Amino acid sequence: MSFRGRFAPSPTGRIHLGNARSALLGWLQARAAGGQFLLRVEDLDRARCRPQYVDELLRDLEWLGLTWDEQPLFQSARDDVYRDAQAKLEREGLVYPCFCTRAEIARAASAPHGLSDEGPRYPGTCAQLSSAEISERARTRAPAYRFRVPPGEVRFMDGLQGPYAQDVEAVVGDFVVRRNDGVASYQLAVVVDDAATSITHVLRGDDLLSSTPRQLQLYTALRLSAPEFFHVPLVLGEDGKRLAKREGAFALAELRERGLPAERVLGVLAAWSGLGDGSPVSLQELVRTFRTEALPRAPVVAREQTLVAALGLG
Repeated sequence: MSFRGRFAPSPTGRIHLGNARSALLGWLQARAAGGQFLLRVEDLDRARCRPQYVDELLRDLEWLGLTWDEQPLFQSARDDVYRDAQAKLEREGLVYPCFCTRAEIARAASAPHGLSDEGPRYPGTCAQLSSAEISERARTRAPAYRFRVPPGEVRFMDGLQGPYAQDVEAVVGDFVVRRNDGVASYQLAVVVDDAATSITHVLRGDDLLSSTPRQLQLYTALRLSAPEFFHVPLVLGEDGKRLAKREGAFALAELRERGLPAERVLGVLAAWSGLGDGSPVSLQELVRTFRTEALPRAPVVAREQTLVAALGLG
């Protein structure tokens, strides 16, 4: 199968230079391999996603020259596909309804258990409810649906981070594949969408590294082929925290609206990625010299004074 990569942003705000770096690296990886690059808009969080951010996102990517090869995929239009995948898991007894609130899970969790991006480890409270108990609880509360996690470690080789292993049952427990508001979870949607679009390589921020074992379990349960993963350390602010989607010097749209040459932005992103010295650079030059091996294995700190000078904003 030919190389197929993707960029999958959430339109919850103006994208910043950290997002743009992930998009650039995924694009370069695909183009350097002579492959295809796809765009997916992860707009399942309807309370936070805004159409204007989608429009800005498309303009930002086009301004940088990061073209895509097929029509963008919008997750908000694919709920039927996610429900089909959930139904397949349910037929095999791998999904069950859960009526627990966050507060109930927190109270049930004890200190030795893991803490993941989903919060305290789920202790399996609803895993063995009878049909009668499910019917009774469903009268007063809509359930979420959880995947029955198989025991044992999940191991895989990350293209940047090297070998990685996690016991999902011990750290996360049975995890949500559909929230109680009826929206498919990120874990389910990303697996279904990457498989449906035949993605072969996923390059993304290392904040998602720990969620990969859950996704690999879903790939196995749904009998789908998993892509290769490359998790890039994040760009951090001077406070040591990850960049957030906010207005200001780090918002790509603001730089574009100020008339900044895209090559200056590409130069900064390339320098953060071990692919340049910060000088303005074209995409063609970066494609010719791109090497996955050059990408940093440690977080990058975006220092405002240095950034202002590099972009010529002073």
